[in-house]
Amino acid sequence: MRQFELDDEQRAIYDQAFRYAQAELAPLLPRMDDEDWYPPDLMNRLGKAGYLGITAPAEYGGAGMDLFSAGLVAEAFGYWNLNAAMIWGPHENLCLNNILRHGDADQKRRYLPKLVSGEWVGALALTEPGAGSDAVGGMRTRARRDGDDYVLDGTKMFISNGPVADVVLVYAKTAPERGPRGISAFIVEKGMPGFRVGQRLLKMGWRGCPTGELVFDDCRVPARNLVGGENDGVAVLMSGLDIERAFLAMPSIGLAQRCLDLATAYAGAREQFNRPIGSFQLVQGMLADMYVDLESARTLVYRAAMACNALARGEGGRGDIHKLCAASIVAASTMAIRVADRAVQIHGGNGFMWQTEVNRAYRNVRVGTIGGGTHEIRQLIIAEELLRSAS
Repeated sequence: MRQFELDDEQRAIYDQAFRYAQAELAPLLPRMDDEDWYPPDLMNRLGKAGYLGITAPAEYGGAGMDLFSAGLVAEAFGYWNLNAAMIWGPHENLCLNNILRHGDADQKRRYLPKLVSGEWVGALALTEPGAGSDAVGGMRTRARRDGDDYVLDGTKMFISNGPVADVVLVYAKTAPERGPRGISAFIVEKGMPGFRVGQRLLKMGWRGCPTGELVFDDCRVPARNLVGGENDGVAVLMSGLDIERAFLAMPSIGLAQRCLDLATAYAGAREQFNRPIGSFQLVQGMLADMYVDLESARTLVYRAAMACNALARGEGGRGDIHKLCAASIVAASTMAIRVADRAVQIHGGNGFMWQTEVNRAYRNVRVGTIGGGTHEIRQLIIAEELLRSAS
């Protein structure tokens, strides 16, 4: 089914994750979507199966693989259950991998083993009620040094895994007057004084993936939980965002492939006018367009994910990698919307029914143009880098 110049090891990684997701994650999808149900043992099961800490060294219990390999797992998970993939992804990439890349030895020793085992669930908190696309300039969460602690005040919104997270990587301004150069990153644990979950949010898609509001009210965080250095959080943020965009494009590839497979099977089985609807050229045209869109996006997404393997600590946020990662999620998210839309059209009335798999996919893909930076912000990134390189 695959193949984009993958070597034997990469194909084996994908195939193993595909079989695991088919057996273990696909059966969870109906209840997750119908009831907005979070499987409470999901992360523990993923940890036991070796699907947490894919990029972490063996000393922390991880597999020691590269980011592209983790992306292949994300694609396989997205094929069978995007909802579960969007619980796993923020934990695996936004939280765990960021601590791995930017944390000091003590932080990695304290946090990575339990994140890798699935005993702890991770999240990342950047977006705020008044700061979405302008996440840096509009940030209102503050952190001030007080002895051996930092004291955080503010609110974060739309945080994936927020309501269930044990560990959250939080961005706050430690020197507001310095703008982007006055941001710091902190590891905040559930149960720290002044930290609580606000509202849990009800979403159109990604149902069963807990998303909510996090409140920091004189929240005391030990100074040793400062990641990087004071006022150095923008390097953590921008490097993490580039990787996040390339990484989260991969499940969209998986889900789009699932939509194409479902639509192709339905077109071959559904009969109208005493013929399979797949024999009609208009349906054939939709299937062909879905395939072309998918394979075109896959090429760009794989290229970006592979490029992230060479991204050093603190790098990103500018240059070719910044442009490429933004382009990958633009391609993947817009492609997935088109493919899911055509899959629903081919399914006709059945595709409009809430419980059908293509309907679940249709509702899931829409957030791809919003999360991790909106489609319009990604366009600005691409254009700015093009213009900068031409000047």
